[in-house]
Amino acid sequence: MRLTAHFTLAEFTRSESAKRHGVSNQPTPEHIQNIKILCERVLEPIRMKFGPLILSSGYRSKVLNHYIGGSLKSQHCEGKAADLDMDGVDGVTNKEIFEYIKNELEFDQLINEFNYSWIHVSYNLGKNRKQVLDALKVNNKTVYAIHRD
Repeated sequence: MRLTAHFTLAEFTRSESAKRHGVSNQPTPEHIQNIKILCERVLEPIRMKFGPLILSSGYRSKVLNHYIGGSLKSQHCEGKAADLDMDGVDGVTNKEIFEYIKNELEFDQLINEFNYSWIHVSYNLGKNRKQVLDALKVNNKTVYAIHRD
């Protein structure tokens, strides 16, 4: 199923962990609508500026999210979030994409995951907080801090 000009539902539901654990990763119609909005408002503009994107994580069913140890409140489970990892693809860095999103696009959450190892971005129609965070490891636990330039 094509969501937008450059993104398909298969990209968002593909999961080796789901296959390995034998769990479904099929979104509801409401989740599919959220994914389409995320693609239209965030991912398509990034695609147009930087070229093809690599989604390291898109939609996650609640069962899949449990298996991978995701947050109980993960926006991935609602189809509102994606993780991108573009470092080294066509000379683009995760930091460049992070700065572009932060400065040019509407979003709910933007997270620099562990010194730009990947980027988490979410979109929540009508409720975007423009929250910019850094994910850090402190005492072997992930903590989130307000991003400082």
